[in-house]
Amino acid sequence: MMVLWLSLKYNTSFGLKTWRDFNILATPLPYSSFTSSSVYARGYGAGYAKLNRKQGAGGWSPLDTDHYRWLQVDLGSRKQVVAIVTQGRYSSSDWVSKYRLLYSDTQKNWRPYLQDGNIWTFEGNVNSEGVVRHELQHPVQAHYIRFIPLDWSREGRIGLRLELYGCSYWADVVSFDGHSVISYRFRSKKMKIVKDVISLKFRTMAGDGVLLHGEGQQGDYISLELRRARLQLNINLGSNQYGSIQGHTSVTSGSLLDDDHWHSVVIERYRRNVNFTLDHHTQQFRTNGEFDHLDLDYEISFGGLPLSTKQSSGGRVNFVGCMEGITYNGENITNLVRRKKVDTSSFHNLTFSCMESNSFPVFFNSSSFLRLPGQTDSDSLSVSLSFRTWNPNGLLMFTALTDGWVEVAVTEGKVTVYMNVTQKNTRIDISSGSGLNDGQWHTVHVNALENYAMLTIDGDEASTVRTAIPIQIQTGGTYYFGGYFLHPNNRSPQHSFQGCMQMIHIDDHLADLRAVEQGHIGTFENVSLDMCAIIDRCVLNHCEHGGRCSQTWDTFSCNCSGTGYTGATCHTSMYQQSCEEYNHQGKSTGSYWIDPDGSGPIAPFRVSCEMTVENVWTTLKNNLPPQTSVINADQEGKAILQITYNVTDEQVLSVTNSAEYCEQYVAYTCRMSRLLNTPDGIPFTWWVGRANERHSYWGGSGPGIQKCSCGIEHNCTDPKHYCNCDADLRSWREDSGLLVYKDHLPVSQVVVGDKNRAGSEAKLTIGPLKCHGDRNYWNAASFTSPASYLHFPSVRGESSTDISFYFKTSSIHGVFLANLGTTSFLHIELRGGSMVVFSFDVGSERVELSVHSPMPLNDNQWHRVEVEKNIKEVVLQLNRQYRDVRPTPPQGHTKQEFYSELYVGASSGQRGFLGCMRALKINGVIFDLEERAKAIPGVNPGCQGHCSSYGMHCRNGGKCVEQYNGYSCDCSLTAYDGPFCTDDVGGYFETGTVVRYDFLQEAGSFALREVKSLSGAGLPSGANLTREVLVFSFSTSSTPSILVYISSRTQDYLAVVLRHNGTLQIRYSLGGLTEPYTIDVDHRNMANGQPHSINLTRNLREIRLQLDHYPVSTYTLPEASDTQFNLVKSIFLGKVFETGQIDPILIERYNTPGFVGCLSRVQLNGMAPLKAALRSGVAAPISILGILVPSNCGASPLTISPMASASDPWHIEAAGVVFPFNEDRAIGNGVDRNFAIIGGIISMVIFTVLCIMVFVIRHTFRHKGSYHTNEAKGAESADCADAAIIVNDPAFSETIDESKKEWFI
Repeated sequence: MMVLWLSLKYNTSFGLKTWRDFNILATPLPYSSFTSSSVYARGYGAGYAKLNRKQGAGGWSPLDTDHYRWLQVDLGSRKQVVAIVTQGRYSSSDWVSKYRLLYSDTQKNWRPYLQDGNIWTFEGNVNSEGVVRHELQHPVQAHYIRFIPLDWSREGRIGLRLELYGCSYWADVVSFDGHSVISYRFRSKKMKIVKDVISLKFRTMAGDGVLLHGEGQQGDYISLELRRARLQLNINLGSNQYGSIQGHTSVTSGSLLDDDHWHSVVIERYRRNVNFTLDHHTQQFRTNGEFDHLDLDYEISFGGLPLSTKQSSGGRVNFVGCMEGITYNGENITNLVRRKKVDTSSFHNLTFSCMESNSFPVFFNSSSFLRLPGQTDSDSLSVSLSFRTWNPNGLLMFTALTDGWVEVAVTEGKVTVYMNVTQKNTRIDISSGSGLNDGQWHTVHVNALENYAMLTIDGDEASTVRTAIPIQIQTGGTYYFGGYFLHPNNRSPQHSFQGCMQMIHIDDHLADLRAVEQGHIGTFENVSLDMCAIIDRCVLNHCEHGGRCSQTWDTFSCNCSGTGYTGATCHTSMYQQSCEEYNHQGKSTGSYWIDPDGSGPIAPFRVSCEMTVENVWTTLKNNLPPQTSVINADQEGKAILQITYNVTDEQVLSVTNSAEYCEQYVAYTCRMSRLLNTPDGIPFTWWVGRANERHSYWGGSGPGIQKCSCGIEHNCTDPKHYCNCDADLRSWREDSGLLVYKDHLPVSQVVVGDKNRAGSEAKLTIGPLKCHGDRNYWNAASFTSPASYLHFPSVRGESSTDISFYFKTSSIHGVFLANLGTTSFLHIELRGGSMVVFSFDVGSERVELSVHSPMPLNDNQWHRVEVEKNIKEVVLQLNRQYRDVRPTPPQGHTKQEFYSELYVGASSGQRGFLGCMRALKINGVIFDLEERAKAIPGVNPGCQGHCSSYGMHCRNGGKCVEQYNGYSCDCSLTAYDGPFCTDDVGGYFETGTVVRYDFLQEAGSFALREVKSLSGAGLPSGANLTREVLVFSFSTSSTPSILVYISSRTQDYLAVVLRHNGTLQIRYSLGGLTEPYTIDVDHRNMANGQPHSINLTRNLREIRLQLDHYPVSTYTLPEASDTQFNLVKSIFLGKVFETGQIDPILIERYNTPGFVGCLSRVQLNGMAPLKAALRSGVAAPISILGILVPSNCGASPLTISPMASASDPWHIEAAGVVFPFNEDRAIGNGVDRNFAIIGGIISMVIFTVLCIMVFVIRHTFRHKGSYHTNEAKGAESADCADAAIIVNDPAFSETIDESKKEWFI
C-alpha cells in the first residue's frame, strides 16, 4: 500500500476558500483594459462590459453577431483566476448563452480552457439581468483573458457583462537557451535523502530537453526531462553490485508539452513512494528495488546536465525555454539565482523574463480553410509548413496551376504530393514519411521547378523524394490550406484537415498570418488564429486494465485485446466471477479464467473448475511435485521449501474470502525425521500461510492443536506421540491430512527442521488449494415490502461506474437502486414486468436508457442487470442478451463519479422492488446485502422464500415457484391440478365414450408444444421405448372393459383390461412371442364401484405392478420377448377405436360395450392425456367420442396445514404494509378458513398445557442443581476435546470455553 502524505501544492492550494474570498479583478480595471473584435455602436464598447454596470448601453455588443467575435480583458499583470461571472446587456434582449475561455500571457498563442480533457464550453445566461457563476476546476494564471461567444439570445444579439475573481500572481522566471544550467550545490559533498519535494513550472517549444538532473557515485540518480514532448521522470534509489536488484524506475506523464504554455510539475517522494504531478494530474507509484534513500553527490542541476555528465549523456540535450518557481526541498532556487546565490556561470546572458516566440499557429477544424496569395505565372513552386494532427488523412495544401493542380495531403499517416497536368493527362504521386499523425510537429517542404518535383519531411535529407514532371509548371497564385472547396455550399469533409499549422512559407517567404487576422491579405473561414487547441485524448489514458489508446482528432478508441476486458474503455471483464457462475451457465468441468472483482484491480486468472453434483470446486495448483525430497538443509538442519502458485496473493485471497470452504492436502513422509514434537514443545517443522503467519499444526488437525491427524484419532504408530513421524523410526511413516482453516491458506512455505542427523530422510507433498462455494455470488436479500430498502454509504468511481446484480420477482414494477445525493443521480427500476430502465443526470438534463425483454421478467426466475457508464458510452444490458447503448454526452462526464445516499429498494416515496436481489456489485466491490438486511424491517437476509421450507407441499411432481409474498405450485408437468397439485383430474365415461391421444409425427409442432405445457415432456411419434411408467386410477361397476390401450405403428401394444369377473389383466405384446404376455390379477374383484389405483412400470424385461396400497408384485417377460416397444402411436382410454390389425381377443371380449365409470390421474412417462383432453381452448392431438364429464372420481383432496406467520419469511403483515393479495394463489385459496380457526384453538390448548408442565418441572428440580451443558454440535460423538472442536466446526469459530454455558431450569 502506497504511503500518501499531505503537501502544499505549489500555488494551487487555497485551503477552504471559495470564490467570494478572492479579489474582484475586472471591475477595478480602466476602460482601456477592455478590447474587442468590434463594437456595435457608440455606448456598446468593451469597457462597458462590467458586471451590474448600466453606463453606456449597459454592456458590450459586437458589430456582427457571428462566431468570430471576442471580448478581451487585460488584467494588467499575471493574475490567478479562479471564477468567472457573466451577465447580459442591461435591460435588453442581448446575452450570451454559451461561451469559451482563452487565456495568454502575451496576447499571442492563446490557450483554451480545458476541463476533463476537452475544450470546455461554459453555460451562460438565459436573460439580461441574471448572473451565472462558474468556479474553475483548476485555476489559470494569465495576463489576458478572452471570451469567445458560441451561442446567444435568439430574440436579440450578443451582449455581455462580466466579472473575474482571483488574486495576484508572481514568480521568478529564468530563461534557458540550451547552454545554460543552474547548479545548486549541497552544503555537504554527499546527501542521503529520504524525502524530496521538488516543484517547478516550465514553458517551451522544444520537444526534448533535460529539466533537472542529480546523481551519486553509488549509482543513484534522479532526472526529469522532455522526450518527444512528454515528461519523463527517472529515479534510481540504488541497485546492488550483482545486479539482482535493479532500482531504475521510469514514469512518463503528459503530452504535447512543447506548446509554449506554462506547465506545472511537483515531485514528492517519501522513501520508495512517489507522487508525480503534472498539471494537476497525479501519478502515484513505488520505486523498484529495496532501498529508501536517494544518495546524491555535490549538486543537482536545473535546465540541463552539468559539464561533468555531458560526455556520457547519450545524446540528451539541455532545456530551451523558461522556468519559474523552482523549489528544491524548501529552497527557492529561482530566488537564489536572482540573488546570485547559486552557480550560473554557464549563462551567457542571464534574463528573468520569457522571450516571446515568433510562431503564429493556425487551428483548423473539419470545415476550415485558409487562403493565401503567392506568385502568379511562376515557373517554380515552393511551399513549406509545419503541422501536427492525430488524423491519418487530411488536406494540407491545394493550389491550381495554369494547366493542372497540386495537392499536398496526409494519407494514412504519410505525406503525399499529387500533381495533375491536364495537357499531358498525367498524374504524378510522390510520398514520404510514416506515422506523421502522432500529434508531434512535422515540417513539409515541397519544391517543383523546371522538370522535377521534390518532397522533404522534417528537414531530413534521407526522407527526400524526387520525381520527374513532363512539362514546366506555371503557378496560379492562390493557395488553400486545410481545405479546398470549389463551391462554398458543397464542402467535402473528406478533404478537410483537423489540426494545427504554423511557419507557412510560400515562394520561400513566411506568410504574415497576423496581417491575415487583421484582414489585410488572404481570407479564412472557421479557423482559430494564433492558437493551437490540439488535445491528446489518450492523456489522461481512459483505457483501463492495460488497454492501448489510439485517437483521431475527435475521439479516442481502446484496443482491449489481450487484457481480459472489453467495452469502450476496457472496463468490463470478459470472464465470470467464479466457477460457481460458470456452473450455473451450464459449463462442465475444465479450466476457466475467472475475475472475482469484475472491473476491479485484480486481474483475471486461470483456475480449474470441477463441477460435481454436491459442490463446485475451484482449484489453484502450485509448483511442488508430489513426494518432493527434502534436501539442502542449512547448518542448523533446517530446509526451506517455497511453495508458489500460478496466481498472485490478491487473486488467492479473492477466492478464499468468498468461498464457503477451502482445503489443502499436506503429507509428510519420513524416516528418522520428526515432524511436530510434543503439543507443548518446540515444533521441528512448521508451515507459513496467508499474511506470512507461522503455523505448527498439520493436516487433519487445527489451529492451536500441535498434533497430526493420528493424534486426534488416537491411532498413531507410537501412542506416546501425536504424529507418526514423531516416533522417529527407521522405517518410512507418513502424516497426512487436510488443512481446512481457510483464513490460514494457502501454504506458501514449509520449514523442515529435523534433517541434520545421519539417516534422516523426508518427502513433502503440498496439494493444490481447493475451495467450493461463492458467498458473493449468492449474497442475497429478500424485499417483502414495497416500502423496504437498504441504505449504503457513498460510492466513488474513477473514470467509470459499473453496477451489476441478479433479481427475481413476481411484481410488475419497482425500484431496484437509486441515488438521492445532490452530486450525481442514478436510478434503476423495473417497469411493466418486462422492461428495465436506467436513468441518470447530465447537468440539468435527464438521460434514460431502457431494455425491453420479449419474455416476462416477473416470472420468479433469476435475471441479470448490468450497467456501465464511462467517458465514451453508457450501456444497459439485460441477461447478457438485450442492450441499450448511448454515447456519453460531451459534458456529461467528470473524472470522478460520486454517488451519495445509495438506496437499494424503495427510495424517495417510490414503490420499491419486491422479490430477491443478489450479487450486487458496484465498481468491482460486492455489497453485503445479507449483513445489512439483518437489522432492517421488511428485508430478510438470503433468498430462501417459501420453497425451501414449504416446497414439500407441492405434491405429485409439482414444481414450487417462488412469489414475493408466498409461493405457488406449477402442476403443468403432472396429471394433477389444484393449488398443491393434489386435485385429481378425471372424467366420467358414458357407454361408448373414447378418449384418444395421438403422438404427433412432428415433435416441434405448435400443438405438441401446447400439450407439453399441460401434460409433460411428451413423446415423439414413433418413439421406441425400453421403459414406460403408466399410472392411473379408476372406479367402475361394469365389466368387461378396456381401461387403457397403447398402440404402435407395428403390432406392439400394451393393454390394461377388466375381465368379466371384475379381475384385472395386463397384456404386453412387444414381438418375439406368438401370444401376448399376460398378467392376471385373480384374487380380487376391482369392479366394485370403489376407486382403485394402478402403477405399472416396465424396465426392459422386468415388470413391476402395484395395486392400491398392496405390496409391489414383480414379473419378467420371457426371454423370447422383445424388450423394445416400437413406434408408439396412440393412447386410448375407455375403448379402442383404431384401424389396422388389432388383437382380436381385445375386440371380441373387452371392447364392447366399452368402459363405463371414472378414470383419473392418467399419466404415461410424463404425458397426461386425460388432463389434456379436459383442458378446453388448447390445441392438442386429442379426440373425444361420446360424453366425457369432468370428475374427481370420489378422491379426497389433500389438506395442507396453514403456515405460522411467525415462521413465514414472506408474511405480509410483518412488514406493516397491506398487499393486493391474489385470491387465486395457493396460499390464499388452498387452505380452508375453518381449518385455520380449529388449528388456532388447538394451539392455545397445547400452549396452556406446556406452561403448566414447565411450572411443575421447575418446582420439582429447583433445589436439585440439575443443569445441561450446551456443548458444540458433534461433540457427543467425538473421542476427545480436540476432536470435538474439529468435528463441530472446521473453521474453529467456537472454542471449548465458549460452548460450556450452563442453563438452569
